Amino acid sequence: MGDDLDATPLNSSWIARSHSKFNITSWSLQTDTPPMVVEGGEGCWFWDSYGKRYLDFQSQLVNLNLGHQHPDVVRAIQEQAGRLCYIGPSMANDMRSRLAHAIAQVVPGDLKRTFFTTGGAASVETAVRLARQITGRQKIIARYRSYHGATAGALALTGDPRRWLDQPGLGGVVRILDPYCFQCPNRALKPCNVCQGEPHLEEILQYESAKSIAAVIVEPITGTNGILVPPDGYLKGLREVCDRHGIILIFDEVMSGFGRTGKWFACDHWGVAPDIMCVAKGLNSGYVPLGAMVVSERFESWLKSNSFPGGLTYSGHPLACASGVASLEVYHRDGIIENAARQGSHLGDRLKEIALKYPIIGDVRGKGLFWAVELVKNSCTREPLVPFNAKGPDALAMSRIISSALEDGLYLSSFSNIVRLAPPLIVTKEEIDHGCDILERVINAAQSQIGGS
Repeated sequence: MGDDLDATPLNSSWIARSHSKFNITSWSLQTDTPPMVVEGGEGCWFWDSYGKRYLDFQSQLVNLNLGHQHPDVVRAIQEQAGRLCYIGPSMANDMRSRLAHAIAQVVPGDLKRTFFTTGGAASVETAVRLARQITGRQKIIARYRSYHGATAGALALTGDPRRWLDQPGLGGVVRILDPYCFQCPNRALKPCNVCQGEPHLEEILQYESAKSIAAVIVEPITGTNGILVPPDGYLKGLREVCDRHGIILIFDEVMSGFGRTGKWFACDHWGVAPDIMCVAKGLNSGYVPLGAMVVSERFESWLKSNSFPGGLTYSGHPLACASGVASLEVYHRDGIIENAARQGSHLGDRLKEIALKYPIIGDVRGKGLFWAVELVKNSCTREPLVPFNAKGPDALAMSRIISSALEDGLYLSSFSNIVRLAPPLIVTKEEIDHGCDILERVINAAQSQIGGS
C-alpha cells in the first residue's frame, strides 16, 4: 500500500508524522497531532529535535532513577550484547546470578529468591498467582487509589480509573480505602480507622471471611495516584493483620523502590517487610525491560515441593540483567540513595516554601525524590482544582500547568488535581532549584487565573 511517508526523508517531521500514523500511544486518544521528537538525553535532561532542553522532573515514567544515558549502564549493555544476548531462563548465566544475589543483599526482611520478569505488571501477576497457590485461597485485597499495571490481572487489582476500560475484568478482588489523609472525610479523627490500617482491614475481613483472602497488595507509598504517604503505624498494622490470619502481604515497590524515597525501598521507612515484593523501573533505570518478584525465605520449602506457577521467555534476559548489575553497582559506589535523601529534603523544603505563598496549593507531601503538590480551588474547603479523573475541558486548569511548565523547559506529570515530581536520583541542588523556579512561575500564573484563596 502506497503512502505519502514512503518517499519522505527520515527527519524529525517524518518521525513525528509516522509516529502519529502508525504507533498506538498508551492510555491516549490516537490523534494526528505530531508528538515531541526526542533526539537525546544526558543525566537529568533530554532535548528535542529543535535542540530545546528539558529538565526531566518525572524521570520519564518514574523509572530513570540514574537519569538518561548513564555511561556505566550503557557500557554494561554493550559489553553483554557482545558476549551473549540471550539464554533460556532455566540455564545459569553470570549476569542473572549476579543480579539475583545483589537484590538479595538490599531487600528488607527475609526476602531471598527472585523471579525475573519484563516489568512491573508481570511481577504483580506472578506474585498474586503464587500467593493463591501457596495459600489455596482466591481473593486479593487491593486499594482504590492504586495502579498495578496494564495486563489483565494487574489491571483488575488496580483501583485507578483506567481499570474501568476493562471491566468487569477478572474476579476475586476486594477493595479497601486508602490512607489519603489530606482528603480523608474522617480527618477530624486522629488517626481514623482507615489511616491506622489495621481496624479498616479487619472490618473488611469480617465481611469477606479472612479464610478466603490469599493476599493483600499495596504500594507502600502510592505512586501514580497521588504520592500518598501513609501515617506511621499504617504498614505495621497491615502486617499484623496479615500475620494474624495467614494472609500473604505483597508490596508493590515498582515505582517507589531502589532509592526513589531516599531509602532502598519505601517500606524501609517504617521497618516493615512484606512476604513478596514486586519491583521494576529503578532496578535498572528502565534501560532494558526488567522487573522482578522477590519472595520470602519462609516459602523455600513450598518452592521445593511444588512447581512454580509462572514463566516467561525473557525471564532474566542477559541484557536486562547486565543493566541491573551495573545499576546496583552505581547505587552503592556513588551514594545514589544518600543523594536521593539529601536532595529530596531540599526539594521538599522548596515545595513547602512555594506552598506558603500560593493558596492554590492545598498540600505538599512526599519522601526522598517522590513528591506531590495537590492543587485546590479553595484552601479552606480543600475542593480540588479539577474534579477527580477530569478529562477534556474539565481538566483544562491542570493541563495548562503541565503544558506551561513544558514550554518553560520542565517536564512534569499529573493525576487529577495533583502534580507529581520525581526527578532522577542523581539530581543536583542547582537542578532542583531550577525546576522549582519554573514550577513557581506556572503556579503563580494558575493562582492568578482562579484568584481568591
